[in-house]
Amino acid sequence: MAKTVLIVDDDPTQRRLLQAVVEKSGFSTLQADNGDGALDIALGTNSDKVSVMLLDLVMPGRDGMDTLNELALKRPDLPVIVLTAKGSIETVVTAMKAGARDFIVKPASPERIIVSIRNALEMNTLVTEVTRLKKTSEGSLQFDDLIGNAGAMRTVVAMGERGAKANIPILITGESGVGKEVIARAIQGASDRAGRPFITVNCGAIPENLVESILFGHEKGSFTGANTKHLGKFQEAHTGTLFLDEIGELPLDMQVKLLRVLQEGEVDPIGAKRPTPVDVRIISATNRDLQDCVSDGSFREDLYYRLNVFPVAVPPLRERREDIPALTDHFIKRFNAQERLNVSGAARETIELLQNYEWKGNVRQLENMIFRAMILSNGETLLPQDFPQITGLAPSLSEASATPPPQSDLDSLTQTWETQTAKAADGDKAVHVLDREGHLRSLEDVERDLIQFAIQNYSGHMSEIARRLGIGRSTLYRKVREHSLDVDDVRSA
Repeated sequence: MAKTVLIVDDDPTQRRLLQAVVEKSGFSTLQADNGDGALDIALGTNSDKVSVMLLDLVMPGRDGMDTLNELALKRPDLPVIVLTAKGSIETVVTAMKAGARDFIVKPASPERIIVSIRNALEMNTLVTEVTRLKKTSEGSLQFDDLIGNAGAMRTVVAMGERGAKANIPILITGESGVGKEVIARAIQGASDRAGRPFITVNCGAIPENLVESILFGHEKGSFTGANTKHLGKFQEAHTGTLFLDEIGELPLDMQVKLLRVLQEGEVDPIGAKRPTPVDVRIISATNRDLQDCVSDGSFREDLYYRLNVFPVAVPPLRERREDIPALTDHFIKRFNAQERLNVSGAARETIELLQNYEWKGNVRQLENMIFRAMILSNGETLLPQDFPQITGLAPSLSEASATPPPQSDLDSLTQTWETQTAKAADGDKAVHVLDREGHLRSLEDVERDLIQFAIQNYSGHMSEIARRLGIGRSTLYRKVREHSLDVDDVRSA
C-alpha cells in the first residue's frame, strides 16, 4: 500500500506542483492549506494513514512552526519535512530543534523532495523497528504493538489483557508459527511484571538428560561435569515470567517436578541441601491437544489442570486473512532495515495472492516467504512472480533484471514538474529552469521570469509578492527596475 504524504501549504499552485511530483513517485497525497487543517488530518481518526508531512513555514493563521511544535507534543513519530523560502541558519536550527526531519529551501528540485521523503520514511522504519526490539528485550511489549486487527485476534487480545491482570498460569494453544511467544510477551508487558525477566524454554529442544539441570539448576560437583554452580531457568526468571514453549514435550518425570514448583513456589537444584524460593509467573504454550496427551498417558492430568487455568487459543493465519496486508508491510519494513533492502511494498495482486494461500506454517511461513521474495525481487514492489512457492512458477531472474524500474529519476521528475507548472499557471508563462535543449538557463533569466510570474499571479500587489519571494520590498522594486518589468499594466488589467 502506497505511503501517504500530507502536503501543507497555503499556496494552491505550490500544492498542485508538490502533488504532481509526489504522486509521480508512487506516493498518495492529502492536502491542507493551513496549520489547523494539517493538525486535523494528522491527529484525527485517519491519522495512521499519514506517513510523512511536507510543511510550509509561512502561512496565515497557525503557521508552520506552531504546527511543528504541536506535532512534537502529540505525534512525535510523524516525520515532518519543512519547506520554506526563508532559509536562514536561525530558521533551520529552530525547525530542526522543534522536530523537523529535514529542511528544504524553495524552490526545490523534484528529486531533492523525493529523496527527503524516502529518507524520512526509511529513518522512521528504523526507529520503529529499534523501538519494537527494545520493548521485546526489556519485557515491555504491549498488545498495541501486535500486528493486525482481525476479529479473531481481537478476542485473543481481550483474553490476554484480562489474564495479564492476575498472577494466574496461562496456557496458550495454537498451531506452530501463529505467534504464541509474541502473545506471551504481550501478556508480560501488560502485567505488573513488565520490565522484569522474560525467560523462554523450548521443552522439546532440551536433551532429556539435561532437562532437570536446565530448568531447576545444579550445585557445583553434583554430577560429573558440573564444574560450576548453575542457576536454572526458574531462578533466572525470578520476579518475572517463565515461558514454557511446547510444554507437551516435557518428559513425565520432569512434569512431576514442575508440578511441585507450581504448588510450592520453590525449586530443588540438583545437589542442593535445601529448596530455593522463586517468584515466577508461568505461561506455557503448545501446538498439541493436551487433553489427548492426558488420555494417552503422555501428560499428567494434574499438571494439565494446573497449567490450563486460563487458556488462550491463537487462531491460525488462514482464519485471520485480513491481517496479511499489515503483516506483509511489517515484515517488509523489518527486512529493509535489517538487510538494507529497498522494497517499498507489495503490489495489490500480490496481496490477493498471499490472502488466498493456506499458510500451513502460519505467520512464520509468511515471514520466511516474504524474506525470500525480497531477495529475489529486483524491483521496488513485490510481484506474484517473486513467490514461486505459491505460484508454482520458477523465478526468472533475467526477466526481473530486465524490468525497468518505476520512473522516478531526475529527468522524469523534472519533466513532470515543468509540465505541472505550466498547467498550474492557467495559461500564464511558466518558470522553466531548463532551456529547450535541456541545459540550465542563466540565473538572471530564471529570476526575471520568476518575478514576472509572481507579478501576474498576485496582480501586482508588491507587498504580497515580496513576502512570497522572501525578499524585502526595496529589493523587489530594484529587481523590477533592473529587469525592466511592467507592474502598472498588471494592476490595471
